Amino acid sequence: MQAKRGKRKYGTAASKRVESAMRRRKRGTLRSGKGGKGGRVKSRKQAIAIGLSEARKKGAKVPPPKGGRARTRRNK
Repeated sequence: MQAKRGKRKYGTAASKRVESAMRRRKRGTLRSGKGGKGGRVKSRKQAIAIGLSEARKKGAKVPPPKGGRARTRRNK
């Protein structure tokens, strides 16, 4: 009997965004905050979070963020 395969949680576009964010972190050009106005990102986890956030904004297949920090955006 064949094992059941689940759906992918993250799309390929999302993985490309995270990959890009990781490269920018290594180069030292990844910055946190709105519009990149914050400090330089040194943490690997923070780089991944920024990459996923960018992917969400572009409409890539990414599950919604966990935790209480998630904001809902309303269109007016």
